[in-house]
Amino acid sequence: QVQLVESGGGLVQPGGSLRLSCAASGRFFRIDDMAWYRQAPGKQREVVATVTRGYRTDYADSVKGRFTISRDNAKNTVYLQMNSLKPEDTAVYYCKTEVLSPVFSRTDYWGQGTQVTVSS
Repeated sequence: QVQLVESGGGLVQPGGSLRLSCAASGRFFRIDDMAWYRQAPGKQREVVATVTRGYRTDYADSVKGRFTISRDNAKNTVYLQMNSLKPEDTAVYYCKTEVLSPVFSRTDYWGQGTQVTVSS
C-alpha cells in the first residue's frame, strides 16, 4: 500500500557529510509526522530526528548542531543532512512515516534502511 525508498547512504571520512533521502509512494491521503532512526551493531534502534507536517523539528542530543531534518510535502520526501560526521554515527539509518489513509486511519511505515559508515 505504502512504500518508503531510502537512498544516500555510503562510506565517508570523519568530518564529512552525507544527505539521506526517503520518498514515500503508494495510496494514502497524506503523510503526517516523519522521522529518522538509526541502529548501530549491538545497539538498540534510536530516534535521530523528527519533523512534523508543520515542519517542527526535534533532534537527539548526540546530533544537535550537526544534523538537519527537512521535508518536501509536495514530493512526499524527508531528508537528513548529516554534517561533521563522526565514527559513532556509523549505523543503519531508517526512515519512518506516519501515514493517513484515504479513510483516515493512521499507520506507521518504515524504510528498508541505508548503511552509513564513517571511517578513515
